Amino acid sequence: MSGRTNLTIVLAAGEGTRMRSSLPKVLHPVAGQPLLRHVLAAAPGGEGSSLAVVVGPDHQAVADEVTRARPDAQTFVQTDRRGTAHAVLAARSAIAQGADDLLVVFGDTPLLSADTFARLRAPLKDGVALVVLGFRAADPTGYGRLVGEGGELVAIREQADASAEEKKITLCNAGIMAFDGRVALTILDKIGHANSKNEYYLTDAVAIARELGLKAAVIETGEDEVRGINTKAQLAEAEQVMQARLRKAALEAGVTMVAPETVYLAADTVFGKDVTVEPFVVFGPGVSIADGAVIHAFSHVVGASIGANASVGPYARLRPGTSLGEGARIGNFVETKAATIEAGAKANHLSYIGDSHVGAGANIGAGTITCNYDGFDKHRTEIGTGAFVGSNSSLVAPVKIGAGAYIGSGSVITRDVPDDALAVERNEQSLREGWAKRYRDTKLARKKKPKS
Repeated sequence: MSGRTNLTIVLAAGEGTRMRSSLPKVLHPVAGQPLLRHVLAAAPGGEGSSLAVVVGPDHQAVADEVTRARPDAQTFVQTDRRGTAHAVLAARSAIAQGADDLLVVFGDTPLLSADTFARLRAPLKDGVALVVLGFRAADPTGYGRLVGEGGELVAIREQADASAEEKKITLCNAGIMAFDGRVALTILDKIGHANSKNEYYLTDAVAIARELGLKAAVIETGEDEVRGINTKAQLAEAEQVMQARLRKAALEAGVTMVAPETVYLAADTVFGKDVTVEPFVVFGPGVSIADGAVIHAFSHVVGASIGANASVGPYARLRPGTSLGEGARIGNFVETKAATIEAGAKANHLSYIGDSHVGAGANIGAGTITCNYDGFDKHRTEIGTGAFVGSNSSLVAPVKIGAGAYIGSGSVITRDVPDDALAVERNEQSLREGWAKRYRDTKLARKKKPKS
């Protein structure tokens, strides 16, 4: 923003006692990422920006997530729970550095966009001291109302304190604010605690700014974007909104979805061109799908890279560390984990490929498994280019199958197989002529024999 380049963001991570969970509220996931990470991703960054995150005591897991998502952030601990303004002032030293703008946001609003952050700051360059984010609530009951006068914001009135006329106002407080950094501490320090809960309310900032002769304003956004999350029901509602956004973005980018309402995406799912996704597919975090790939119905994909024109499913499970080359095929009821499947290789049915490398053009027959775990450690299987592994084979790792090698069906392979060799490990087949008929006749005779 021209003329206002320095920015401090104070983000209150908050609690979640109504979530009925040992997991801190802001670490609950939406679209495969913690609530907090969504907010951190949308928050402005880069040169001139500083980020201060206020966490509660004994919430090291939250602080660790902040560090992973935004290594540039500082964390501050609010040891006593005394209201929203008290939480913001836990980061006093960061605010006191005197940035041009101060943003105050909350960690349980994962649907906030970077565009809204930019719009929230815009009035500050025109001399406004405080900007509040508002929304038109379908049912405003319980929300603080944004009271305007002469085109300016004059107060935030809580439901309990609102007059009959003020309760008719549908423009509500989202709790997110932008301050002129030069006066932010002056306003925040004047917030008192003369209320029934003896807490410091950030909502008092508007009235205080007016008392100081400063201007306050409001910008609006949609109700969905400022959904706060305090219950598992609200978490599920936010997931629905986020999924609708992600599906729309994927469709607009050219992804073909036969039944988009049945497909679940992660926030970081990456699609190439001309990708097709059939119904009831779930993408977890860390998935990329290259041009022309097809993900068939009822497949589950997490932490995997799918190459161009590859085919997955139906009913396939790709676990973290899976990499499919161009034209690779993973068929029905096949599971992969930490496996590289090179171009043109295929495992079409009923197989497990874990901790493995499968060379280009190799064929993995139905029922084949790589036995990668010995009860204590994981071991790798190497399958060479163009190798053929017959159905119902067990490859006991660590083991190498050479390029062009052939594994006879039903084999248990425990030793390396050279290039172009045949390996067969099974007992010699025995035949007993007429045995089946004699067996049936004996059983039938016993059934017909009268009981004594």
